Amino acid sequence: MFDLKRIQDSLKEFGIDGWLLYDFRRSNILAHRILGVPESFHASRRFLYFIPAAGEPRKLVHRIETEALDHLPGHQSVYLRWQELEAGIQSMVSGCRQVAMEYSPRNGNPYISRVDAGTVELVRSFGCEVVSSGDLITIFESVLTEDQYRSHMAASEITNAAFDRVWKFIADGVRERGQVTESEVCDEILRHFEENNATTYSPPIVGVNGNGGNPHYATGTGDQTAIREGDFVLVDLWARLRSSGSCYSDLTRTGYVGTEVPQRYTDVFNVVAAGRDAGIACVRDGLAAGRAVTGADVDDAVRGAIESAGYGDSFFHRTGHNMAQEVHGNGTHMDNLETCDLRRILPGTLFTIEPGIYLPEFGVRSEVDVYIHPDGRVEVTGGELQTEVVAILSR
Repeated sequence: MFDLKRIQDSLKEFGIDGWLLYDFRRSNILAHRILGVPESFHASRRFLYFIPAAGEPRKLVHRIETEALDHLPGHQSVYLRWQELEAGIQSMVSGCRQVAMEYSPRNGNPYISRVDAGTVELVRSFGCEVVSSGDLITIFESVLTEDQYRSHMAASEITNAAFDRVWKFIADGVRERGQVTESEVCDEILRHFEENNATTYSPPIVGVNGNGGNPHYATGTGDQTAIREGDFVLVDLWARLRSSGSCYSDLTRTGYVGTEVPQRYTDVFNVVAAGRDAGIACVRDGLAAGRAVTGADVDDAVRGAIESAGYGDSFFHRTGHNMAQEVHGNGTHMDNLETCDLRRILPGTLFTIEPGIYLPEFGVRSEVDVYIHPDGRVEVTGGELQTEVVAILSR
């Protein structure tokens, strides 16, 4: 729900004079979400909405679509000619030193870069410095309500319980038939979700041996997907409740089909777990000390631990992602590899920490979810941390 006071309070906190939200044909989906533009509205012309740190917002809409922002407060101006559009924007930002837009310097964070370079140039030509709205987006796109937090915790119980079912399903199948397939395990997870009134936007990842060494592997079929005694298995699963507005849980764990886990697997797992724990400590210690912690900071902490163990080249994705109603949300990501995410980790947000080491023979990933309570307390959700590779046939 659009909350003018909260937005203006945030602008004052960040020392920004105003937030200029711009869209053309839904090119800026973040603006649509922040402003609560109805999904049924057919946006064919440019509109802008300017929220000053203090005072009345201002709207600028095309004569053909004057109703575009009728649901929002503020004075409305109407343009037809392009000259009127430019003059209207100039009037909006007149006197502002800094204006936030969905822009990222050097496109360092493409999740935020939704405004084209020409529009940014135009605003700059009126004497304004355009700064990134990244932290604002995190607040208004990714901060969970209390109900959403509870929905995440409920989903976490379901995803956590799925692993006990997975390991038993694999053990039973191997003992009774000599093998199970990745797709059979995937189907068992989906049955678990269905039985618990949960849903997911795509099937889970089940990767045996070298398949798990591909971080974006899709559960497959064929002989190379058979899980037998002596195999190593990676399972990545995510789900949310079926109710509207509910938030996801996303967890990854690994197991070995045997009664004792070979040292090779344990050694690699321990490095991954050390990286994961370094990321959690970075968040917990930084926030406890009152420091601003960015997504890049967390990625550096995790990656540093893995690089120091000699596996840096085998960890080739970001450390984690924001999560809310979508698995991959638009808030702060734990990333200083693929992008440089300098957005702060803010109270009320949820994200993953999921380092991995990917080798030709097998892959290890340990993924946990982290929620920052409004009071700054850090909670790792989804059950107890995995501290060792599961010996599947010992269960």
